[in-house]
Amino acid sequence: MTRTLLIGATGQLGRELARLLAGSSLTAVSHAELEITDAAATDALLATVRPDVILNTSAFHAVDRCEDEPERAFAVNALAVRHLARRAAERDSLLVHFSTDYVFAGDATRPYREDDAVLPRSAYATSKLAGECFVRALAPRHLVVRSAGLFGGDGSVGKGGNFVATILRRARAGEPLRVVADQVTAPTYTRDLAVTVAALIERAAADAAVATGVVHATAAGQCSWYEFASAIVAAAGLDVRVEAIPTAALGARAPRPAYSVLENARLAALGIPRPAPWRDGLRRHLAERGELAPPR
Repeated sequence: MTRTLLIGATGQLGRELARLLAGSSLTAVSHAELEITDAAATDALLATVRPDVILNTSAFHAVDRCEDEPERAFAVNALAVRHLARRAAERDSLLVHFSTDYVFAGDATRPYREDDAVLPRSAYATSKLAGECFVRALAPRHLVVRSAGLFGGDGSVGKGGNFVATILRRARAGEPLRVVADQVTAPTYTRDLAVTVAALIERAAADAAVATGVVHATAAGQCSWYEFASAIVAAAGLDVRVEAIPTAALGARAPRPAYSVLENARLAALGIPRPAPWRDGLRRHLAERGELAPPR
């Protein structure tokens, strides 16, 4: 029996992993149950659970707030991860840590591969890259899983909810929908990502060569956030206008990558299916919410 510890069990991805991996061998803790920056609390939990696999989905990912609170960003996204990596090494646990497409500059003209050069452009992205580096340097058995544009469940508390839910709420309230058209990503349904991650963990447990390095795991396809918002309202059967705007019009504190599509090369090499195309994930997510319009 593989003892698994899931940290961040009430986040968008954490909820799906908890649902998928549920059983007597899983210990799932929320932020309320474990403050990841509390080293003593982390040590006590690890001593109790004695995990073979540690899944760390916790993060401070309010991107603009990270610009104003860099100390907190690095405390959660880097220093706490460093401590976790050291403890994983001492216990010979497999540490699966989740990172972001934001570690790249966003000026590429083709999807980023796992071994492409990174160039973070915000406090959030820099803190997440620092966490990646600690994991890779300190935990011999590790996987750094980069994903992008996550949506699922009720969304992320730290980000104030789910992009899909926000678009639907604003559309139904008659609020204007102004969405950036010059940021391109691959929106990824967390339920599909959880399935891919579970397959990756199973493979890593059986093959030591797999249990190291970076893996990109995102939905197939790509779109701008404007295209994503347009697809959301169309799939929900709402006759509302979505206005395309440039990123500059938002006046956001932190820069975002203009192009952060990730190539899932390592998953392909391992023969592990990547998450389904984003349009398919969106339809299933809306159906789960009871908000998918019937076919015409």
